[in-house]
Amino acid sequence: MRPGTGQNSIAPILVTGSIITALTLGVRATMGLFPDAIDRALDVGIGTVGLTVALQNLVWGLGQPLAGAVADRFGAARTLLVGAVAYAGGLLVMATANGPAGLHLGGGVIVGLGMSAASFAVVLSSMSRLVDPQRRSMALGVATACGSLGHFVLVPLTGAVISAFGWRSALTVLAVVTVSIGLFVRPLRTQSGPAEAIEAVPDDDESLLTTLARAARHRDYLLVNCTFFVCGFHVTFIGVHLPKTLTDAGLETAVANMSWSLVGLFNIVGAFAAGALGMRFAKSRLLSIMYSTRALAFAGLVLLPATPVVALGFGVVIGIVWLASVPLTSGIVLGQFGVRRAGTLFGFVFLSHQVGAFLGSWGGGEIRELTGSYDLWWWLAAALGVAAAAIHFSISEEPAPPLLEHRRRTSPSTAQDSVAAVDG
Repeated sequence: MRPGTGQNSIAPILVTGSIITALTLGVRATMGLFPDAIDRALDVGIGTVGLTVALQNLVWGLGQPLAGAVADRFGAARTLLVGAVAYAGGLLVMATANGPAGLHLGGGVIVGLGMSAASFAVVLSSMSRLVDPQRRSMALGVATACGSLGHFVLVPLTGAVISAFGWRSALTVLAVVTVSIGLFVRPLRTQSGPAEAIEAVPDDDESLLTTLARAARHRDYLLVNCTFFVCGFHVTFIGVHLPKTLTDAGLETAVANMSWSLVGLFNIVGAFAAGALGMRFAKSRLLSIMYSTRALAFAGLVLLPATPVVALGFGVVIGIVWLASVPLTSGIVLGQFGVRRAGTLFGFVFLSHQVGAFLGSWGGGEIRELTGSYDLWWWLAAALGVAAAAIHFSISEEPAPPLLEHRRRTSPSTAQDSVAAVDG
């Protein structure tokens, strides 16, 4: 038996991958608690803080393909360790900021670079390589669910620290939490595993450039990029602006924070269910249901009266379909291209996600500054959800075909023809 293929060997990978995902996603989820506190202290405006988070997500997305390629080449453990240090450093710079420049540099650029290397995309790609295909969907679902446990725990704790000691102290504490990621990377040091031995992938010997060219010509991979753009728009707009949406409507800050915490709590259920259902049903169809559910929830938030029941109910519904899209989307990409270039290819999909995240965060803040309300952006989020649901009905999960020229270069018939020509 190959190392790593035993029944019990999945345990350390799953535990450490889940802890790292919980820390990275948990710290990221707290960003929505800071706009009001920073605006009150520095008088920079909600739009400025929204731009900081937008830059953070854009830099994260731009760095993700490179971080994925580095992790594919040198291993996830080293990549995560460097990312954790940069992530923590950016939070410390943000904690000492006295104006927009410091916020954008620390919370935007440096944190974004750190997140690209210490992100769940790197963790999930590494886990995909180390876990056999039969258990992969469930493993990714469990890791994502545990990431939401970090969301549920860190959001209320961070809110309490902000209330008691201020936003600068809260960011300093989060920096310490982030750098602790380095304590858990060891089980992810292995760069190959059973998935590479078991899984037959077309053109497994192809170069990185050939794989990227094949992906760029594959319609269904491009469509996945489009729908994950919508996911990024949704989750970042909600994460940054949901608490402010609810307090603008007259609800207490405690209710707004609880609604946001419930998103994390119920995503544990949603992500775990997505991992299990992804083993039995078409992932694209499940994603259509998720995006449709989001669209309905957004419309309901705008149309229904602003009450604690509506706010908490929204948190529950959105939580169920929150990051449940991640194991399903990554599963589609793995089905199309296999595990060898998983970090790089999902990195490009995640770049699309982060472009959407930039627009969701920045645009939401700008709309509120201009109109005094987030309503237009909630309606846009609903329309994008409908579009993503429709697109997923046409996405195939079958392996991407090889490039024609690569197939000709490697096919036995071509080799035989060449030999015959020489013999002639």
